[in-house]
Amino acid sequence: MGSLEENAPAGLGQGIETVGGTLREEIPVATAEYVRNPMKDATNNSKLNGRMVVTSSPPPTSSPVPIVQTENSMELSLKKRKSIPLPLEVGTRLLCKWRDGKLHPVKVIERRKLPTGPDDYQYYVHYSEFNRRLDEWVKLEQLELESVEADADEKVEDKGGGLKMTRHQKRKIEETHAEEGHEDFDAASLREHEEFTKVKNISKIELGKYEIDTWYFSPFPPEYSDCNKLFFCEFCLSFMKRKEQLARHMRKCDLKYPPGDEIYRQGSLSMFEVDGKKNKIYGQNLCYLAKLFLDHKTLYYDVDLFLFYILCECDERGCHMVGYFSKEKHSEEGYNLACILTLPPYQRKGYGKFLIAFSYELSKKEGKVGTPERPLSDLGLLSYRGYWTRVLLDILKKHRGNVSIKELSDMTAIKTEDVISTLQSLELIQYRKGQHVICGDPKLLERHLKAAGRGGLEVDASKLIWTPYKEQGG
Repeated sequence: MGSLEENAPAGLGQGIETVGGTLREEIPVATAEYVRNPMKDATNNSKLNGRMVVTSSPPPTSSPVPIVQTENSMELSLKKRKSIPLPLEVGTRLLCKWRDGKLHPVKVIERRKLPTGPDDYQYYVHYSEFNRRLDEWVKLEQLELESVEADADEKVEDKGGGLKMTRHQKRKIEETHAEEGHEDFDAASLREHEEFTKVKNISKIELGKYEIDTWYFSPFPPEYSDCNKLFFCEFCLSFMKRKEQLARHMRKCDLKYPPGDEIYRQGSLSMFEVDGKKNKIYGQNLCYLAKLFLDHKTLYYDVDLFLFYILCECDERGCHMVGYFSKEKHSEEGYNLACILTLPPYQRKGYGKFLIAFSYELSKKEGKVGTPERPLSDLGLLSYRGYWTRVLLDILKKHRGNVSIKELSDMTAIKTEDVISTLQSLELIQYRKGQHVICGDPKLLERHLKAAGRGGLEVDASKLIWTPYKEQGG
């Protein structure tokens, strides 16, 4: 099951914001000097190369006091550094300098030899404090070798409340935390998933006018395993190793929109329905692309069983994909959505909420209730819970008289279990005498609505021109 990343934070460091999908030319990159001195003259920004980094930390009011290191302490430090065997073993835990210039705890996931020398290695690390999407390859000089954990059972003090635990206990807690979002996996499947996807194989992609940092592993064919960056045609989603190949392809590609039927148009937004059976290569390429940004998605090579709904921003150049969701043509479990994604450059614009709302409009047209396929990631659950909250509370606020859970489900196409869990989380439902009773004080409803935030882009159901797949003879 794919997860919605639409609400993913733009920057995960303290007081730091990074741009996930950056315009290749319009947005400059901060150098290390700029990160150290964020208040430097803004006129220099246009000359910087790479990703823009913005920090909210104020500049120092005075020159920093130099740290005086005695000969003895330097000697001890050098001795400790020399005592650490290199290259570092996979599984080693230590501190690493992140893009905010601070040291953060990491675990070495993988290592690879560099051609520059017999003892030169790069290390792929997972930051314990952050989501897997920030895992990356780092150089040895970014690692604080003095912080290598020497004794696996050494007692450590938890910074939060002085709680003492062994390294083994600490790791058990981290492993439990790591399983969140994979609740439907058994232990063996989880280990296999994490082993197979532990190292991000593609670091960047180019899609249209954007260069985008990837988040997760995607099982591209073996011939692409040595590529740091892939180039995608934004219309047919073919991918290439080199920029020149993309340029040649674009001169030949006659597509200017997804290869399917346009079923919705509102202003500059269009939605296309693509049948995986009729457009198999497009469907497979879309899955490869989506897996780069979805940790929990299962990659389906047999796309014949799925319909893909592609949301596009349209201009004179064509229809540019901003996100999509897929659904099974025939779902015995009543799923109205299998996978959903808003591409990083288009996140925080309400498109994720639009896609969720659109999936329910299709369910209403089919005369069914629906629910997303599980497991949902934490961000996916957050997005769905926000949608369910806004829709249900809006009805309760306007409704006069009694209303049942079944009636709410029929009005919204939201499955009864999702209606109940949402209202229970808001403490608006009680179980009395064998039935659920909704208790909605107007002021309480208003407060919850305010907390749920804005609803994003509205779906105008009158502009949906669509026939359900079963009625198409499928």
